[in-house]
Amino acid sequence: MSQDLKQIIRQEYVRCVVDPVHFMKKYCYIQHPLRGRILFHLYPFQETVLKHFQENPYSIILKSRQLGISTLGAGYALWLMLFHKDKNVLTLATTQATARNLVSKVQFMYENLPSWLRIDAEEKNKLSLRLSNGSKITAKSSNSDAARSEAVSLLLIDEAAFIDNIGETWASAQQTLATGGGAIVLSTPYGTGNWFHQAWVRAEAKENEFLPIKLPWYVHPERDQVWRDAQDNLLGDPRLAAQECDCDFATSGDTVFYGEYIEFYQQTYIKEPVERRGVDMNLWVWEPVDYSRSYMVVADVARGDGKDYSTFHVMDIENNSQVAEYRGQLGTKEFGHLLVGIASEYNQALLIIENASIGWSTIQTVIDRGYDNLYYSPKGGNMTAESYFDQYDYNSNMVAGFSMNARTRPLVIGKFQEYVNEKAVIIQSKRLVEEMKVFIWKNGRAEAQGGYNDDLVMAFGIAMYIRDTALKFRQQGLDLTRNALNNISTTKPTHQGVYLPSHVVNPYEMDNGRGGKEDISWMY
Repeated sequence: MSQDLKQIIRQEYVRCVVDPVHFMKKYCYIQHPLRGRILFHLYPFQETVLKHFQENPYSIILKSRQLGISTLGAGYALWLMLFHKDKNVLTLATTQATARNLVSKVQFMYENLPSWLRIDAEEKNKLSLRLSNGSKITAKSSNSDAARSEAVSLLLIDEAAFIDNIGETWASAQQTLATGGGAIVLSTPYGTGNWFHQAWVRAEAKENEFLPIKLPWYVHPERDQVWRDAQDNLLGDPRLAAQECDCDFATSGDTVFYGEYIEFYQQTYIKEPVERRGVDMNLWVWEPVDYSRSYMVVADVARGDGKDYSTFHVMDIENNSQVAEYRGQLGTKEFGHLLVGIASEYNQALLIIENASIGWSTIQTVIDRGYDNLYYSPKGGNMTAESYFDQYDYNSNMVAGFSMNARTRPLVIGKFQEYVNEKAVIIQSKRLVEEMKVFIWKNGRAEAQGGYNDDLVMAFGIAMYIRDTALKFRQQGLDLTRNALNNISTTKPTHQGVYLPSHVVNPYEMDNGRGGKEDISWMY
């Protein structure tokens, strides 16, 4: 080899050491899905991102689909390994196979380097590549211990928003990264409230160490509006296209309640309570009782393990408006006493308590207090017009409280969705809306994201279901009574301006089946 050639190689080597953009554009080959083996010709936005990697230990990237950012991360990892000793790169993803794909990209670039750039490999397999200078890259699926056992120079997390336990993984990695390591976290959005969304929001507010890098579809120079419009048809759902292309958290993920509806409620109805009550100040009141109106109180009782909350909503039945709300951690008996107090305050409201497991203790407290407007469900859980009126029969098959089961649960959630989508309910609580944001579909079941609660959501869903079923069946019975009364000569004025013969019993009072009367005049 001539001295001139050696000098050229030396100069090129030095330039690759100081400039990862030059190294990648000139010497890194990738496997393009259509063009095969090609040099990684970086677009301007990719060069900018690569420089950010070099200058900032921590980067979080909110990206559109198919921008080559994972490949860019692989190239940066190879640059770090080649030109620095003892660098330990760990790649994490939703599955080991996905993480292994990134290692495969590193290996392909490594194998296609010119000989004067390539360092001998001491270990090379599907999950790792170790070089003779002590640097290595390893692929793992994400779990809480994935980054705990060894010092990590660079933690590369792909599609972080889709990893369920990424928060635990990140927490366990902090000790290993504290010795001088860094992290690149990248993902398309997948709903709000998860770790990736929280980390991004905090990064934008400069409340954590991450540099936020946002890459919507139009940063790619080969894409135009025609391309973007085609994605709606290609992906089959404009919301999915917004997630995959526009970096839109609000429309992304398997959220039960769409972002545009939540935004409507936040801008239209959500406000601070006019009063906060209780020892814990967790009873929020927006509207005091109006004795000309009728209310229902709908409650969900906490399991008692300290991880969830006992909740209730007070609803104005006629205009379907939330007027008060509680979310706290009371004992079951104390919660029962609170429910009796609030239901009595709000014009002897219909009191509905979910009767699953520990809920029975609260229900028993209410019964012991003698509250006579407690909601009863059919034992089989199948509410019909006929079964609703069974509660007025001493030999009924009704059971105290609301029975949540495999049949009623999806109906409860579906009814809540329906009222929200039609904007047919007034929600005033920001606590409830925050739970709605992280209420997602997971394996076909609607539930809170990991680390969050859905106690307010479930209680409110029950309220919407009851309003649309049991109360509707009440109305059906009243309509029959009204029709019958229309055929009776009117001689005596009675309640609500309806005229009845003196011998006719007032139809607006009904035997509640428990030794008392229930006033149902609010239906008129």
